[in-house]
Amino acid sequence: MKAHSTEGDERLPDSADSAATLDPEEQLDPAALERTQLTRLRAKLDPVLKGNDFYRNKLASAGVGTAADLTRLDDLARLPFTTKDELLDDQAQTPPYGTLPTFPPERYVQEHHTSGTSGQGLRWLDTAESWDWMAKCWARVLRAAGVTRADRVFFPFSFGPFVGVWSGVEGARRVGCLVLPGGGKDSLQRVKAIMADRPTVMVCTPTYALRLAEVAAEAGIDLRGSALRVTIHPGEPGASLPATKARLAEAFGAAVFDHAGATEVGAWGFECHAQDGVHFNEAEYIFEVVDPVTGAPAQEGELVVTNLGRVGMPAIRYRTGDFGRLHDRPCACGSRYRRLAGGVLGRLDQKVIARGVEFYPSGVENVVRGHRETGEFAVDLYRRGSRDEVEVRVELGGGDTDARTARIARALRETLGLRVDVRAVPAGTLPRFPVKARRVTDHRALG
Repeated sequence: MKAHSTEGDERLPDSADSAATLDPEEQLDPAALERTQLTRLRAKLDPVLKGNDFYRNKLASAGVGTAADLTRLDDLARLPFTTKDELLDDQAQTPPYGTLPTFPPERYVQEHHTSGTSGQGLRWLDTAESWDWMAKCWARVLRAAGVTRADRVFFPFSFGPFVGVWSGVEGARRVGCLVLPGGGKDSLQRVKAIMADRPTVMVCTPTYALRLAEVAAEAGIDLRGSALRVTIHPGEPGASLPATKARLAEAFGAAVFDHAGATEVGAWGFECHAQDGVHFNEAEYIFEVVDPVTGAPAQEGELVVTNLGRVGMPAIRYRTGDFGRLHDRPCACGSRYRRLAGGVLGRLDQKVIARGVEFYPSGVENVVRGHRETGEFAVDLYRRGSRDEVEVRVELGGGDTDARTARIARALRETLGLRVDVRAVPAGTLPRFPVKARRVTDHRALG
């Protein structure tokens, strides 16, 4: 990997000094951390229960009328879950923002929308205070990856209504970085900007990073010769998948970090230099993992998030739809924050069921990316007679495609536990995605 820029007086931490990057809360024992979280939760609930119609009514149904009714953190489990469907219905009934805003309209300074990849999008508002908190959470993501004020951070996004890029920029400003916006450019122009403007950090989805690498290769540009030393990838599970992480690292010659968050809750997860799962930012959030069906606590299941610094439009016991598995051992970085093994494994609404077998698109991605000379891929599901069929189309370069598709098919069968038909298609024939990928088409649902 490339060395840090010589500008500034800070360097990329290694395993010997990574403890210097820890926040004080990361070194608290669990009981002390819970006391801190309870204090923050009660401070948040005071204004919410006074001015927020949505949560005042919702929490009253659980017997909570004041923040003092929560005497220990375990009391949070008394409160009902919040779901995206509830919030969508609330905004439909009381447009445009529903009854969720805590304060009058003049208190708010930012509006953003969810991407709507799983349906209709939500509108979300932030006050100046909550926007500053959002920047604080993103700054933690950057600092965990070793980003300092000496860095130049490139955001190859069009700056639309989605919160991620905007809050990422604010986080970089909070760290003190030079921000290089990449909006209004096509992919080749962004590749050229990476080479000409010499950013040391890039933030984008793993899918789009791989697209940039593809465009660079077509243009004869070696991105390993750029100044990039760190890439950070929100929006998709890819950067925690070993094969995708390795491919990104090879393409850019940089250290690759995963990040997790959502418009509704903020930037809740970060990857440290131990690269052994995605840490919960437990100073700013309360996390639960629950069985998706029963809602009971689980070691593996759906992530439920309560944020502690976004009073103006809060999320309390919000069911994110993200599926993950709690890690069962301490992290080598020294942080006592819990983490998800392998990051977010997938979204519950993207889970595929075929012939009684459940899997996520990320499982297919990790297999495909693990085979050299594969390009994009697509997953198609069909109902043929009484049987479900899964077909994976993969772009393959020259050579013996039959042998390579057979190897990929064997690997998929071993990983997923079911037979998959793999078909080679010419390079460049499958769709490319500017932000998040949509690689699965369920033809069974299309009739």
